[in-house]
Amino acid sequence: MNRFPLILTLSLMLIFGCKEIKEDAQTEEPEIIEETEVEIDSTPVIVEDSEVIDNTEVEKKETVTKPKTTPKPKPVVPDNAYAIDDIILHPINHASMVLETTTDVIYVDPVGGASTYAGMRPPNFIIITDIHGDHYNLETIKGIMTKTTKIIGPRAIRDQIPAELKNNFELLFNGLSKSFSTSKLSLDIEGIPMYNLREEALQYHPKGRGNGYVLTINGKRIYISGDTEDIREMRTLKNIDVAFICMNLPYTMTEEQAADAVLAFKPEMAIPYHYRGSDPKKFKSIVNNGDGNIKVVLLDWYGEKPDA
Repeated sequence: MNRFPLILTLSLMLIFGCKEIKEDAQTEEPEIIEETEVEIDSTPVIVEDSEVIDNTEVEKKETVTKPKTTPKPKPVVPDNAYAIDDIILHPINHASMVLETTTDVIYVDPVGGASTYAGMRPPNFIIITDIHGDHYNLETIKGIMTKTTKIIGPRAIRDQIPAELKNNFELLFNGLSKSFSTSKLSLDIEGIPMYNLREEALQYHPKGRGNGYVLTINGKRIYISGDTEDIREMRTLKNIDVAFICMNLPYTMTEEQAADAVLAFKPEMAIPYHYRGSDPKKFKSIVNNGDGNIKVVLLDWYGEKPDA
């Protein structure tokens, strides 16, 4: 039997069979590679980690807190003094007072000698309303002032100030104002008329001689009446925080006149002063009955504090 055809056939079958196996192997390899690539591409690990980091950063920013601010300390108020916010009022006597801030001190109508102000800080400013002895005393001024103290007053006071104090003097007319602001103090002083209305009293305070004042100290508006009656210029004042109101006959006005004027211009607070011989409690009663929103403060100006 001739075996050659059989051997040839088997050889061909082996050759083509191996080829098919190789081809099958080649066709299977890319499938494995494709599966591997799909697994790698479909894994979102890096994206998810980035989002977590971003959220953490936002959360940290939101939890940052601002440092707490220290509240402003309240001023220490000595006996027989009164705090008007951060301004300390020292009632001295009758028409004399001291207004004290943390940086500056203002004396109003200082009389009675330098010893009266023992223990007080020296004045940066001295404000004088009129020429009478209960408002102007040269020896007291010389005893309390420093080389840099400014003296503010009307022309009648300037005419009496000695030559050596002229450089310290600032003239202020009725209806005009001057600013004395510094980096630590905002101070404006406006001259307000003060005069008598009654015929029998015109001799005491003629119109144009003396000054009342509106002091604006760090935004706080303080009216000092000086010796006056309930004149139109007082009754039409605006936005007054504190008003010092005089009342004593025959020189100024009655409690009723003073109260009626206060009810006309409605300050936040009214403080009677310069009231020797008058009744500040009567003034307070009239004001409070007319407008309960106006606070009336009674202080000790004569050594015996009136009942509040």
